Amino acid sequence: MDAEPRVGAGSRVRAVLDGYEAAARPELIARFDALRPGEIYAPVIDLFPAAAARVADIGAGTGRDAAWFAARGHQVLAVEPVRALREAAMRLHDAPQIEWLDDRLPELEAAQARGPFELVTVSAVWQHLDDDARPLAMASLAAMAPPGGLVVLSLRHGPGAAGRQVFPASPDDAIGTARGCGLELVRRSQAASVQASNRASGVHWTWLALQRVR
Repeated sequence: MDAEPRVGAGSRVRAVLDGYEAAARPELIARFDALRPGEIYAPVIDLFPAAAARVADIGAGTGRDAAWFAARGHQVLAVEPVRALREAAMRLHDAPQIEWLDDRLPELEAAQARGPFELVTVSAVWQHLDDDARPLAMASLAAMAPPGGLVVLSLRHGPGAAGRQVFPASPDDAIGTARGCGLELVRRSQAASVQASNRASGVHWTWLALQRVR
């Protein structure tokens, strides 16, 4: 019996993006945009640049976090590959400090060309990449930060939404992959989901703050 053909990482990423495109209705956009960035980033917020800096928000969604960074004086590259979310974000958060970009992990070629960035955030995205895509994704993120720059990842643990597949995310594996890309761990922290419905289904997060050392 022949083995089933292996689904490529690119196809899996595309399926997740299609799932977000289909789900990007007004009620979902409003729910995502209503979450508070200060609460989401609480485990690592004290590590963020105090002075004006260049920030790359990878998987910017509705632009909620990008607008929050811009309001704090940062110049923000908001990277969002889902057209429905990106267009909604541009309407909701029309700020001159935000540049919107259609690009995606794991390659982030266009985003890399706009670097470097003192802070690169990847919030609620890593779980959508499988083990094949993660080494390239980590290398792409590392390439966007200068020496001393910070890459911040949140790793989801628990079930995902229907149509938006998630893959198990091992913090130890992520830290090891990061080290191979010249990123050293400066903080590892656990956090409950800020959404009550996710908490009820067992979702929690590991936050990793990684500093570029070479």
